[in-house]
Amino acid sequence: MIEDIETIDEFLTRRTSDVEEAVRKAAAAEIMPRFRQLAAHEIDQKSGPHDLVTDADRKAEEYLTEALTALLPGSVVVGEEAVHADPATYDAIRGAAPVWIVDPVDGTRQFVHGDPGFCTLVALAVDGVVRASWTFAPARDEFATAIRGRGAVLDGVPLRSGSPEPGRDLDIATSHPDYTTDEQKRALLGLRVEGVAPRACGSAGLEYLAIARGELDGVAFSWEAAWDHAAGLLLVEEAGGAHLTLTGEPFRITGGNALPFTAARDEATARRVVALLAAGA
Repeated sequence: MIEDIETIDEFLTRRTSDVEEAVRKAAAAEIMPRFRQLAAHEIDQKSGPHDLVTDADRKAEEYLTEALTALLPGSVVVGEEAVHADPATYDAIRGAAPVWIVDPVDGTRQFVHGDPGFCTLVALAVDGVVRASWTFAPARDEFATAIRGRGAVLDGVPLRSGSPEPGRDLDIATSHPDYTTDEQKRALLGLRVEGVAPRACGSAGLEYLAIARGELDGVAFSWEAAWDHAAGLLLVEEAGGAHLTLTGEPFRITGGNALPFTAARDEATARRVVALLAAGA
């Protein structure tokens, strides 16, 4: 088992490209052959009609679980579909072993409807800290990587989130109302003010990528599932952005966050969004 941060750094120096290759192969083998080719029996509901899972989700997660643990002996995987089958699996995020956090198809609803706005998300965390992340949008052939302290790149080009243009409305992607409590709805209503243009989010991973590349000013999300956030939050951080919970603290993948939370192109924007959310709450 890898036991210290120095060894993890060595692993990331040597094997980051191998992780990228595994992600690409999973998408090529299990996701893209099913894109716009899904049969009815390959689609199931989980919690409801808007919470879908497909054979692509399951098969890609199985592929990545085998490939990633082979690359890093002693590591474990917390994947969205495995946790759905056995919620206790999620506890590994708080454990001592290095953990791969996997969302095989982030944006399953878009995937099911033939929309290219989906991605595969992989993050590597140690002691509750995300050390590296991989975001792959296979239908767009875009691949973003972030390593803590070493920056973020999209297809080899450094990502810089920059800052919103002064005087322009902030573009903010938010949780869909169907997935928020009454208290969270009130907080999100705080964004319906002059100078802010909120909209419902699509794939969380792609929204984070949009922040990192300076195309979206921020997000305001109301759920904690680490597979949706771990990869993208590091991508935003390493591109120069920031993330804060409702109490003004950074989001923790281990849970217990005050919700909603935000990620934004810079810290000033993150603090502005949190202030508006707090005013709404």
